[in-house]
Amino acid sequence: MDARIFVEPQQGASYDTLLAAAQATEAAGFDAFFRSDHFLKMGDVDGLPGPTDAWITLGGIARETSTIKLGTLVTSATFRDPGLLAISVAQVDQMSGGRVELGLGAGWYAAEHTAYGFAFPELGERFERFEEHLAIVSGLWDTPLGDTFDHDGTHYQVIDSPALPKPHRRPPIIIGGRGPRRTPRLTATYADEFNIPFGSVADTAESFDRVRAACEQRGRDPEELTYSVALIVCHGADEATARRRSEAIGRSVEVIDEHGLYGSADQMLERLGQFAEIGVERVYLQVLDLSDLDHIAELGESVLPHL
Repeated sequence: MDARIFVEPQQGASYDTLLAAAQATEAAGFDAFFRSDHFLKMGDVDGLPGPTDAWITLGGIARETSTIKLGTLVTSATFRDPGLLAISVAQVDQMSGGRVELGLGAGWYAAEHTAYGFAFPELGERFERFEEHLAIVSGLWDTPLGDTFDHDGTHYQVIDSPALPKPHRRPPIIIGGRGPRRTPRLTATYADEFNIPFGSVADTAESFDRVRAACEQRGRDPEELTYSVALIVCHGADEATARRRSEAIGRSVEVIDEHGLYGSADQMLERLGQFAEIGVERVYLQVLDLSDLDHIAELGESVLPHL
């Protein structure tokens, strides 16, 4: 199992804060640094200094790191038209030397759309647009140099596109969620990785089974996919440290224990072992307090070597 650090900067983080967290992630030996792609805070926080654009910040971080992979968990298809998204991600992949991965979803947080003027269609239309995003982004990246790409969809038309720029290498696509029908089908068709956020072992196993079945229906080997989870984390070598960290992010021990990893390295590894038994190959450790970079360092020292 490999491990990645995952942060939520809409809760309050400047670019400098994000860069420091990414560099701490790299120094600690983690595989990747991922961020959410949101434009509005959630819950009882001030969210200062305000939102940062995911792909602009990842472009900056790409030039200030050298080994960690970089990506979003996940970018909403409602924020950027598919052609613009394909260009932005390809450029950041070039800037990083081929270290970018794209998590993509249909979008769900209505308040951030009204706060900044993004269109927020009904769920059915959002999934239609999401599917067209997947087809267009994949199509633009996969079109050979010198050829052109076309897409005649319900919501987007692409005509005689040169399909440029190309990424340094074709970025993997991550799809996540618990949807019983459309999500497994789209994952089987377009994704390289399937992710379940903050779920129980049993619920995660059920979602994995649906995706495996969708792969088999499409004639795809389910083992071509990477299966991952995202889990909130509050580590502490002793109970006082773990509890201090849970209080700092305003989450009870019970909530963290239900949706993530709480306590000592041994406690975390025992829970991760349960996820490994159902086929989890990758874990995104959600670190919410970005003022506590020691947290990342300690996870790298006490948990990472045992994965």
